[in-house]
Amino acid sequence: MSLTVDDFDYELPPGLIAQAPLAERGASRLLAAGREFMDCRFADLPELVRPGDLLVFNDTRVLHARLFGVKASGGAVEVLLERPLGPHEALAQVRASRAPATGAVLRLAGAFDVTVLGRAGEFFRLGFPPGEDLVTLLERHGKLPLPPYIRRVAIDDDEMRYQTVYARAPGSVAAPTAGLHFDQGMLDALAGRGARFAWLTLHVGAGTFQPVRVHDLAEHRMHSERYVIPAATVEAIAATHAAGGRVIAVGTTSMRALEAAARDGELAAGEGETDIFILPGFRFRVVDALVTNFHLPRSTLLMLVSAFAGRDVIRRAYTHAIEREYRFFSYGDAMFLARGNDTETNMDAVRDAV
Repeated sequence: MSLTVDDFDYELPPGLIAQAPLAERGASRLLAAGREFMDCRFADLPELVRPGDLLVFNDTRVLHARLFGVKASGGAVEVLLERPLGPHEALAQVRASRAPATGAVLRLAGAFDVTVLGRAGEFFRLGFPPGEDLVTLLERHGKLPLPPYIRRVAIDDDEMRYQTVYARAPGSVAAPTAGLHFDQGMLDALAGRGARFAWLTLHVGAGTFQPVRVHDLAEHRMHSERYVIPAATVEAIAATHAAGGRVIAVGTTSMRALEAAARDGELAAGEGETDIFILPGFRFRVVDALVTNFHLPRSTLLMLVSAFAGRDVIRRAYTHAIEREYRFFSYGDAMFLARGNDTETNMDAVRDAV
């Protein structure tokens, strides 16, 4: 039976959408979900991790990817980068009363001009001025792009809190939000538990917020995102599995990169583009457990976690979270999930922790 977008819908009270981070990164709640559910604190995460487990983090850094400006006619424009294409070129969304034509010049931030080089589907190719590279211009003149469901402008606190503490590779327009819960104290506690860490990079594009516009999910085509997986990470994963440990993806971005790089059956180091669309029935080859936030109704990320933990588990977990007023989305609370065939093992760890 084919899956439809309606299979991944739920009603969320608007008041549960977190509009700001908590005072401390680790102060959020953590729902450990399997056949049963345990309400924990994120501070309990080290107790859910076993000695020898490997946590894989996405070290991407969010760009100041939103720019405001004017067309030559004086009309207002808003530019949201999708991704850099080089030191002086980018793919972007451009919002204006009328779409700019190829060759049009946009004055951004009152500081520099960009040229519309052409279209690429719903995006525009923009040429940035020579001299300073694109990332430098963005950091100086751009604004941090908060998700569309956070209904306020970014403030100084967001400059720190909408980045992970380990962000180092600039290129995203949205944070890998599961990582926002981790601070240095949490990393130290996990290491003290005997866990090990590995890193990869997946640059999150603005397409992550695009709604699924088809009813039959067989017709949906994912946006593409760029990833890099170091050889050291592949080696650490192989060693972890060989020793009987679990690979725990921190966030759906880490999972997407790992499973995309293993689609041919064996995880390979390197870099590439992925438009992987993970639905129930997907065969996971790398990831054994997942730390993730709560995802939007009818979204591809909700479909991904349903594929991983099981549709029934996720449906009941979200009902549980809404009833207990968990905080949702980027600045919200977290979940700990094990692969669908390992829920009993998962819950044994949770019972020991609380």
